[in-house]
Amino acid sequence: MATSKQVIRFGIIGLGLMGREFASAAARWSHLLDVNFIPRIVAICDTSPQLFDWFESNFESVGLTTTNYHDLLDSNEIDAIYCAVPHNLHQSMYIDIIRAGKHLLGEKPFGIDAAANTAILAEIDQHPDVIVACSSEFPFFPGAQRIIRLLNENRFGRIIEASSGLLHSSDLDPNKKINWKRIIATNGEYGCMGDLGLHALHIPLRMGWKPTSVYASLNKIVTQRPDAGGQWVACETWDNATLICQIPDERGVFPLTVQTYRIAPGETNTWFLRVIGTEMSAEFSTKNPKTFRYMEYKPGGEQAWKTVDLGYETVYPTITGGIFEFGFTDSILQMWAAFCDLLVNGREGMRQPFYCATPAETATHHQVLSAALESHHSHSVAHIE
Repeated sequence: MATSKQVIRFGIIGLGLMGREFASAAARWSHLLDVNFIPRIVAICDTSPQLFDWFESNFESVGLTTTNYHDLLDSNEIDAIYCAVPHNLHQSMYIDIIRAGKHLLGEKPFGIDAAANTAILAEIDQHPDVIVACSSEFPFFPGAQRIIRLLNENRFGRIIEASSGLLHSSDLDPNKKINWKRIIATNGEYGCMGDLGLHALHIPLRMGWKPTSVYASLNKIVTQRPDAGGQWVACETWDNATLICQIPDERGVFPLTVQTYRIAPGETNTWFLRVIGTEMSAEFSTKNPKTFRYMEYKPGGEQAWKTVDLGYETVYPTITGGIFEFGFTDSILQMWAAFCDLLVNGREGMRQPFYCATPAETATHHQVLSAALESHHSHSVAHIE
């Protein structure tokens, strides 16, 4: 007998790269096994109407197309919104969405700065029945989930150090045209940290690793780019950021190094996490998406790293055989399953325990990024209360 599925009617605001990825994930929902929820794309919104065609051609369920996002908020035919817009629009749009009673999965950094994030969270507090989460898909990779499981099982002993990050190389080309992410007014002063920081911090924050101090090195590599008309204009935001964070735990303190790079030659959307401990060490990178490396150590024993091909391990079961390889689009599908699971079944009733990044986690990540700016400008360590 087929499993009955609750339909969640979604509207999408922002039809760019990630808007299409979500819609594509919804189109392959049959890939998932034994879930009692299914998204349906019923409305789309973007200020560029030329983006409508792909959605209308592929989703017969789309009944509302508009350039005004308030039309989605006024509709009684929409349960939830996915919103992927420039950072300067987060505060006003996210607040309007929440105030309209629509569940929200929003993009990072959940506000252009800490003040905007605080305003969004204050609105969430006023609407406890509205489910809100932040997009972050990389923790759903099998290797990331292996590290999460080992951490939850306290297998590492005393943690000596950890590192995480997201590395891009697309901005290495100095002739690439400038876009909104290179402009402070639309991206924010965080620069690369605002767009990439939560990817690097999601698992550390979920593990309770809240930094007490940050020392940051921020760099502008390409200082000018051509605009749409071919004129050279200033790039205002940071290209690369390295943060050294001090993390307290029950056994002492350890350093967490966070890297968010837009100019990392040879790297194509490389996410990584490495944890080194006295009893266990482990690392995973999307550069080699089926490879998981770990080392177990006992006093006096051999210190040898082991490598495992993980295959297709997912938190939500799928039709794909375990011998195959997990990829980026699979992580998107798994993340969306987690959000829909949360909407339908609640945190305690979810079919697996790993949930999407929370508004509270975005607030802590804003504290870290704000401290990084303070550290860089003062050339000193910035402390976080």
